[in-house]
Amino acid sequence: MIKTITDEKKIDEILDRGVLKEFLPSKKEFKEKLLSGERLRFYIGADPTAKALHLGHAQNLMLLEDFRRLGHQVIFLIGDFTAMIGDPGDKSSARVQQTPAEVRENFKGWLEQIKNILNFTDKENPVLVKYNSEWLSKLKFADVLQLASNFTVQQMLERDMFEKRMEKGTPIYIHEFMYPLMQGYDSVALDVDVELCGTDQIFNALAGRTLLQKLKGKEKFVIAANLIADEKTGQLMSKSNGTGVFLDLKPKDLFGAIMAQTDGMIRPLALGCTRLSLAEIKEMVQMENPRDAKLKLAFEITKIFHGKDEAKKAQDYFVNTFSKKEISAESVEEIKVSAGERLIDVLVENNLAESNADAKRKIKQGGVSIDGEKIMDIQKDVDETMDGKILKVGKKNFRKLKVIP
Repeated sequence: MIKTITDEKKIDEILDRGVLKEFLPSKKEFKEKLLSGERLRFYIGADPTAKALHLGHAQNLMLLEDFRRLGHQVIFLIGDFTAMIGDPGDKSSARVQQTPAEVRENFKGWLEQIKNILNFTDKENPVLVKYNSEWLSKLKFADVLQLASNFTVQQMLERDMFEKRMEKGTPIYIHEFMYPLMQGYDSVALDVDVELCGTDQIFNALAGRTLLQKLKGKEKFVIAANLIADEKTGQLMSKSNGTGVFLDLKPKDLFGAIMAQTDGMIRPLALGCTRLSLAEIKEMVQMENPRDAKLKLAFEITKIFHGKDEAKKAQDYFVNTFSKKEISAESVEEIKVSAGERLIDVLVENNLAESNADAKRKIKQGGVSIDGEKIMDIQKDVDETMDGKILKVGKKNFRKLKVIP
């Protein structure tokens, strides 16, 4: 029998760090439960709508690991079924639905990306991995109708983004109402005591709380973490505004992506995505030059995902390349490209652009150059004259081209 840690100081270190924002029904009751010594069953879920998880996921998964270290059972749920429905989230329109094959392709690299923040190999208390297709795909239509009878249309329409779409006259599809119902049923199937989520998922988590109460007569705690946002402007870290940081990035790219964040991101990222103590974070944030604080932050985050040695190499590369202006072909990572390949494809395949549209935008805005010469043609193909030259994208991304005929 695994014994849980009930040291109040260790529990407070998790609850008072400043990452968790909402405790339902209350923080007091949740803390009392942790202090009681009862072993709780936690879970957090993520839908595989992209091939890479990001630092927002990492923050919440590190919290999940904190509770595992206290001795509680924790589950990382991959929403391979709910991904095919598509969470409306804060979207102004319905999400594009994915096929099973697309979903499988998206999550196949996830566990590798998070192996350094979740302990899947602990002999006594490993992180469990579950897939919600295991139970959701087996529900019959009569089962879905029975689940739906626990909610009203009025309750569903209370979700903020549904209200906004109603006001704008934007369509709301019936299958979108099914999403919180299905995510809610995850709590029942897993028989959990606690759901950990981001503040954008509280509505769905509460649907699970309702179903647990009605179907099993059981209470579930919902604890929600802040979304990572600039503490000065309130702007969220996200792919859409160009500040998303993905976990499949190579050490140099991950380090550079952290250095590219605004100064207002230093504290939120340090609190949520490092193991630095509050005292160390306070000292870092108070550094006279924000750049020095970001160097430390980038090192700490890169160290977690790639190890200390790779983090040090990435730091040295960044300092030599961008601070000392020592850019040479020898100091830049080499990538192999094919003659005749579209340049926009090269940018996407090497994580220098998020999509073809993003690559075209970078080129049109003059953000792409080869050996100092700006490329303005979005139809530009790679040719053999580019062999050995330096591709620059934005201010901080450099690659040496190795052209294969």
